[in-house]
Amino acid sequence: MTMSDAFADHTPMMRQYLTIKRDYPHMLVFYRMGDFYELFFDDAKRAAKILDITLTARGQSAGQPIAMAGVPFHAAESYLAKLVRLGESVAICEQVGEANDKGPVKREVVRVLTPGTVSDEALLDERKDNTLLAIFAEQTHFGLAALDVASGRFSALEVQGLDQLHNEIARIQPAEILYCEDSPVKEALKSYACLRAQAIWHFDYDTAYRELAKQFNTKDLSGFGVDDLKLAIQAAGCVLDYIKDTQRTALPHITAITAERTQDHIVLDAATLKNLEITENIKGKREHTLLAMLDNTATPMGGRLLQRWLIRPLRDRARVESRFSAIESLLQQHSFETLSSHLHTVGDVERVLTRVAIRSARPRDLIKLRQAVGELPAIQACLAEIDEPSIVELKTQASTFPDVHALLDRAIIDNPPVVIRDGGVIKPGYDAELDELRDLSSNASDFLVKLETQERERTGISTLKVGFNRVHGYYIEISRAQSEQAPTEYTRRQTLKNAERFITPELKTFEDKVLSAKAKALAREKALYDTLLETLNEDLCALQQSARALAELDVLQNLSERALTLDLVRPQLNETPGLQIESGRHLVVESVLNEPFIANDTTFKDGRKLLIITGPNMGGKSTYMRQTALIALMAYCGCFVPAKSATLGPIDRIFTRIGAADDLASGRSTFMVEMTETANILHNATEQSLVLMDEIGRGTSTFDGLSLAWACAQHLAEKNRAYTLFATHYFELTQLAQELKNTHNIHLDAVEHGDSIVFLHTVQEGPANQSYGLQVAKLAGIPASVITHAKKKLFSLEQASAENHQALTEPRQTDLFSKAEDDHASELLEQFKALDPNDLTPKAALQWLYDLKARLDD
Repeated sequence: MTMSDAFADHTPMMRQYLTIKRDYPHMLVFYRMGDFYELFFDDAKRAAKILDITLTARGQSAGQPIAMAGVPFHAAESYLAKLVRLGESVAICEQVGEANDKGPVKREVVRVLTPGTVSDEALLDERKDNTLLAIFAEQTHFGLAALDVASGRFSALEVQGLDQLHNEIARIQPAEILYCEDSPVKEALKSYACLRAQAIWHFDYDTAYRELAKQFNTKDLSGFGVDDLKLAIQAAGCVLDYIKDTQRTALPHITAITAERTQDHIVLDAATLKNLEITENIKGKREHTLLAMLDNTATPMGGRLLQRWLIRPLRDRARVESRFSAIESLLQQHSFETLSSHLHTVGDVERVLTRVAIRSARPRDLIKLRQAVGELPAIQACLAEIDEPSIVELKTQASTFPDVHALLDRAIIDNPPVVIRDGGVIKPGYDAELDELRDLSSNASDFLVKLETQERERTGISTLKVGFNRVHGYYIEISRAQSEQAPTEYTRRQTLKNAERFITPELKTFEDKVLSAKAKALAREKALYDTLLETLNEDLCALQQSARALAELDVLQNLSERALTLDLVRPQLNETPGLQIESGRHLVVESVLNEPFIANDTTFKDGRKLLIITGPNMGGKSTYMRQTALIALMAYCGCFVPAKSATLGPIDRIFTRIGAADDLASGRSTFMVEMTETANILHNATEQSLVLMDEIGRGTSTFDGLSLAWACAQHLAEKNRAYTLFATHYFELTQLAQELKNTHNIHLDAVEHGDSIVFLHTVQEGPANQSYGLQVAKLAGIPASVITHAKKKLFSLEQASAENHQALTEPRQTDLFSKAEDDHASELLEQFKALDPNDLTPKAALQWLYDLKARLDD
């Protein structure tokens, strides 16, 4: 059956719509009809529900009522923004032909909007990258290509294993993911939104390599360092093909691809990104995060770059030191304040240039570009006295563009309309032909006033007046009472209730001339605007380089200001293993406290590798652990840190196992999530890794939990040998400090005051002397009767513990110990006898019983 046969029972317009819709089955089709974008059938029902717009019907086609919903074309942006934010994709179908008597006006899809391919200002979060990610897999080897269409930033990398794949997705936070429809990776990606399956031929290596080289206008890709990333090149080919299909235009702003290597950066896995609340808090918001504390950038593009720095700390010490030196120079010269004020005027020139490149820039985008290039000379002057090499290089890259500024100043009025289609954008004096056409239109009112006076005097008709409307054009209106006095050369055009309207040959000639001039002026202005965009594209690469330099200068001035305002210091990086922080602080916690933050030291050196942290709940263990990781992260991002001093050796990864919740989507319990994250750490942590472990084993029974926590701590100390902060309520783990030479106990201090507790939040050497659980419960508002009952129960447990100890130390008094015949059990029993009953906690006594019973049962 042909396409025309399939839709034969439908009206001509519906046949046209269904033909177009067939090519976009999974997208909402915005079908232009006059001043509206209409949606039909299931699209209308879906859009009406999402957008909260009216669902109606438009007659019938093929005997069925046509569900219909629509939005005004001039207000479409707000609706499109909502759809894209919710993960919907939209095909924009415009009228591209003239109306005729032979059928519906010709229409075609001119653009496709998907979450990962938008570049319009109204559809984007200005402080967040909007990334399209493609993944191509061969067994457990994954190639990734990430493109931010709005900036042209294109990167490629390869990773091994699903854990690394999920870590990179968590870091990139793509708006849309492309994958091969035949790949088993689909199962691993099912929890992510905005997935798009692509046919295998979109990932063909030879085609991808050829098309990428063609896009970058190079012979091959060897200059980009990606030749060994075969799977990533295949993924990049898919990205390029997809973006060309959706944008329907040339993409001159995509000029290179960057090879990323995991060994170049400190790896932050998905759990670490979440637990440290670097860019999002636990609720998925920006408030009370490290990014929120550090981001005081003057431009949106600077804010986006800062976020990329924070989630991708460097391992290259030279690059980090270069950032430190730049910050120091800006502080010494106090240049950051002046630089910030100039950068505020620059705005988001990075994204403006993308819209210029793809010819979608609006008049106000060009005003922003004019303002940006106009500030460049002042920025150059602001940095003139700084001779720090990285600043000098950035200053060179942010070169001035006097010709571009002069062109935009001549061409565009200071306060243009939003869009070009209504005209009034090009400045008078820019083009003689446009000025002449505009003069003809603007002088129409003078002509009409003159004509009205002339005709009223000639005819003697006092009610005669000349007017205009869009339907009937120009006319002479005479009241009905005087209409019989109209001269014979007046031709009746329209009859009203109280008046008659006429046209004359002279007025008709003028009308044709004026209306023609208006149309010609709009066409001329649109042509001039298009030519202006073409001219600007001649400097596109240099302008993009300048935008990138401005973004980096913005981040550096911002970090200078933050260093001064937040009392941050330059950390010392060296090749000697270890980490030493004096008076470290947690910036986010410090910002919300009403009292001074208690700073604490952290020391990993001279064999200190595993620190067992004990102390009461609410005592500050988690804050202390997180601040250590955040200080290390900030240092390797090139940021000054919240401490009196900080010295850090090499770090390759930061792991965190803090808190947990059920993963209902994957059918995993809290304990399973905890164990999965712990397994990842035990398998991948190295001697240069920083590990945060909080309350391992609490998701299961006491005995199982204690055993697991003990074994994990011992493995980290002896096998991984990572820098480890291990917080626990299992007091038994403090014995590890006696058994392992690189293990030490520290605790968060607290004191009792009557029946309450005072948290000192001070880190002290040695283990805590008690947990203060009942006191914390009282603070939380547990009823007094429950606290009293708990105290009685605690006393009985302590009594039972003492009795158990006495029973166990009396030889052969129970059947259990009559079975203690093997050497291991006897040795265990002798160790138990040697314990002081006053020091034996209930947990410890029960654990000894459990271990001994297990040995004897064997």
